[in-house]
Amino acid sequence: MSDVITFGEIMMRLATPGFLRWNQAPHLELTYGGGEANVAVSCVNYGLTADFVTRLPKNDMAQRAINELRGLGVGTSHIVRGGERIGIYFLESGASQRASKVTYDRAHSAIAEIKPGEVNWDEVFKGARWFHWTGITPALSDTAAEVVEEACEAAKKAGVTISADLNYRKKLWSKEKAQRVMSDLAELIDVCIANEEDAESVFGIKGAEVTSGKIEHRQYEEVAGKLVDKFKFKKVAITLRESHSASRNGWSAMLYENGKSCFSRKYDITIVDRVGGGDSFAGGLIYALLRGDDNDKAINFAVAASCLKHTIPGDYNRVTLEEVEALAKGDASGRVQR
Repeated sequence: MSDVITFGEIMMRLATPGFLRWNQAPHLELTYGGGEANVAVSCVNYGLTADFVTRLPKNDMAQRAINELRGLGVGTSHIVRGGERIGIYFLESGASQRASKVTYDRAHSAIAEIKPGEVNWDEVFKGARWFHWTGITPALSDTAAEVVEEACEAAKKAGVTISADLNYRKKLWSKEKAQRVMSDLAELIDVCIANEEDAESVFGIKGAEVTSGKIEHRQYEEVAGKLVDKFKFKKVAITLRESHSASRNGWSAMLYENGKSCFSRKYDITIVDRVGGGDSFAGGLIYALLRGDDNDKAINFAVAASCLKHTIPGDYNRVTLEEVEALAKGDASGRVQR
């Protein structure tokens, strides 16, 4: 029994060290990560209990991923074992005006071959309060999308709040298929998490021009309002990223409910590792809302948590509740703690 359940794919991450390019790297650094696993780790960091559900093969690489999650406090008892391979992604970290590059090697991974009926969702959701998934999971295969729907229906039956991060990935599926599949699944979502690009790619709802370098609050309020009107979401959270370069971003967010918007403070971030930044935002938001924070406090906690993640290598946000609270309350000095 856990407070939070997440469902998706965890992958091996093979990254060039530092900011080396592929044609320079003498070796690759191995870690693990994936959207929903990252969220589970964040929730546990702040004191919640969380279980991560996936399908993994019975081999040493997959077992290491499970062992790492267990070591971070995430429950793994509902992971289904089967299939032949764990997905892999390769990362070349960018800097300044050179963008980061991600290459996937995840075709025919164990979770892509999952089928309805393999997970006992009624058992998974006993005692749970929140269920989170991302748009990456139904993009993996038609059967994975069916299992997401199966999970959401079981969560609804159990009275569990459902959140989803739209997380559109053009390397996994087309906009047309994303709109078709996600529009059906959206009917089951309570809290929608997105950015302006996701809203347009997944639902055809256009937001601001992301290369303008300027955030117009009114445009994001309009996007959130359209999402609520179309799908009856209870809340919509939209992250607002100003991409000045691969190394420097402005980072803030908005939380919308009942026609009212709360905007967070903005952080100017010098990025160490951007991957997992959105997941750390989702984890922070889930924690804050489960804690009972009002929308203003919740969105500021989530943005502070994600700001800190951008400074940490790897997918997981390895921060404490106290560190996030301190930043959310205004301590952004970065002074040495002695």
